[in-house]
Amino acid sequence: MLLSACGGGEEKGRGRPPPLVKAEAASTMRFSDRIEAVGTALANEQVTLSAPVTERIVRLNFDDGAFVRRGQVIAVLQQEQQTAQLNEVQARAREAEQQLSRISELKERGFATQASYDAQVAQAQSARAQARAVRAQIGDRVITAPFSGWVSLRNISVGAIASQGTEIATISDVSTIKLDFPVPETMLSALRPGQTIEAVAAAFPGEPFRGTIATIDPVIDPNTRAVTVRARLPNPDRRLRPGMMLTVAIETAPRMALSVPELAVVGEGDGRFVYVVDEESRAARRPVRTGVRSAGRIEIVEGLRPGDRVVTEGVVKVSDGMQVTLAGAPGGRPGGPPPAGGQPPAGGQPPAGARP
Repeated sequence: MLLSACGGGEEKGRGRPPPLVKAEAASTMRFSDRIEAVGTALANEQVTLSAPVTERIVRLNFDDGAFVRRGQVIAVLQQEQQTAQLNEVQARAREAEQQLSRISELKERGFATQASYDAQVAQAQSARAQARAVRAQIGDRVITAPFSGWVSLRNISVGAIASQGTEIATISDVSTIKLDFPVPETMLSALRPGQTIEAVAAAFPGEPFRGTIATIDPVIDPNTRAVTVRARLPNPDRRLRPGMMLTVAIETAPRMALSVPELAVVGEGDGRFVYVVDEESRAARRPVRTGVRSAGRIEIVEGLRPGDRVVTEGVVKVSDGMQVTLAGAPGGRPGGPPPAGGQPPAGGQPPAGARP
């Protein structure tokens, strides 16, 4: 009886049907390495206009957040005293020029000495220089935009006394955004100017902003062992603002390589392996060396050839050298006849006409 029972168990094991699995051929797809960093957005150009002298503000020519063009007058400080000085020195300059003209005529006729002529020339030049100095003082009291851009919120009013250095307005050119981000020095060899980057802001999740690397800082920070990279991102709709934090991704070393679904790769310690199905539907364990992951697939650096069929679903039911049944193949279980012996599928009903 014992021998009979043991023999029945062996027969039962031999009669177990091969496990049903899905297999897929290894295919080629594009992979690349990724460098990820966090950067800060900066304006393409930004300047804070301040009062060069202590004076009263008599006019402001901008609104909150308005666009101003290069050379547009932003503010005018009081300049009556300088205007009066300019009228005075201009009058002296005209008088000096007239006197110089008379002495020049007398000198040509021999009635004036060279010394008197030279003294009058010096006096005329001095008057012109004084006029230029006063004009410069007046110019300091007219503040203009050095480039086109958008002004900040206005925090000062007409009639206020602006001390020297008082901030009047900040102008930012945000048509292009500079993005500075650190990259470890170990990845420096993978970077180059002109390389494409992709940035995502928390304010616009899931919407990438693309740009290119413009400059790589020639100096590495000795404290962080990182180099600062500056990229430029077009910003025609002004959605990106200076001061924003953006997550940066850079693709490097693009290549075409074999790939399989991630579920097909089994890890064992430091090793990785897959099950390759041959023409006789027998699974063979094969070690592989993997690379990066992308879109649910994993790069196979070594261990497979194009067209090799690997088990993608049902890996846990397979062992080395086991016969398997491929889903969708002739004789496969889905939609096919019931297994031998008339046993119903798990959880199913007995066949019609079978005795309970």
